[in-house]
Amino acid sequence: MRQLRAPKGQNFLYQDAWLRKVAQAVGASRALVEIGGGPGGLTALLAEQSARLWVIEQDAQLAEGLRRRFAAVSQVTVIEADVLQVSFAALAAEAGEALTGAGPRTVRVAGNLPYYITSPILLLLFREAAHISDATVMVQKEYAERMLAAPGGRGFGLLAATTRFYARAERLFDLPPGAFRPAPKVHSTLLRLEMAPQGEALGVDERGFMEFLRGVFRHKRKQLATVVGAEAAAAAGVDGTARAETLTLEQLAAAYRAAARKPVE
Repeated sequence: MRQLRAPKGQNFLYQDAWLRKVAQAVGASRALVEIGGGPGGLTALLAEQSARLWVIEQDAQLAEGLRRRFAAVSQVTVIEADVLQVSFAALAAEAGEALTGAGPRTVRVAGNLPYYITSPILLLLFREAAHISDATVMVQKEYAERMLAAPGGRGFGLLAATTRFYARAERLFDLPPGAFRPAPKVHSTLLRLEMAPQGEALGVDERGFMEFLRGVFRHKRKQLATVVGAEAAAAAGVDGTARAETLTLEQLAAAYRAAARKPVE
């Protein structure tokens, strides 16, 4: 049988031992959405442990292969679409109606995220956090380290702050290049993101605070007083000489509130 090609920028998880390890990490699911089904190796294992499984695959050839492979598996639905155009709110509602008859609920997410669109996909998941309970995703190892960076470290930036705002992130394990076909030149990391948006706890509105974070991290080498103003920094109880990369999410939220939601210049 002719081997399916991998779309540009996508590396399929193939080795059986790693497929099973990832599926085990995802665990049993009531309603699961897999991003990027590819040839279906992981899909087959996830289907065995999911009451309902949606597989999103943009590539037409791969999507057709998935439909044929899982035609007789009633709990699997293949969605041929760009994941960035998919409504997780709609899938959560469908899951609630199909499994409980009680309307909208949440779904779980799993997948091997293509390196070239990792950020847009994660931002989508974060925006849809109200409809997603958790996401178990593979990303490039270096990217994972940036997501998990702590305040005060050189890697702490907008990505880490955004991740902390929306989710509790946990590093599960790393995967070698040889686990994939074609083999990438880098290692990958499996992460668990437990969605837990912090807007209410921090006393900030999501959209405004995200814009604020983009502003302060655009000038992260500058002192906070220079970026938001000395008066706002003092009102927030934050050292005006501190830089954004050294501040906790709570301190950044205090600075945002003190700046009266004014755009960062």
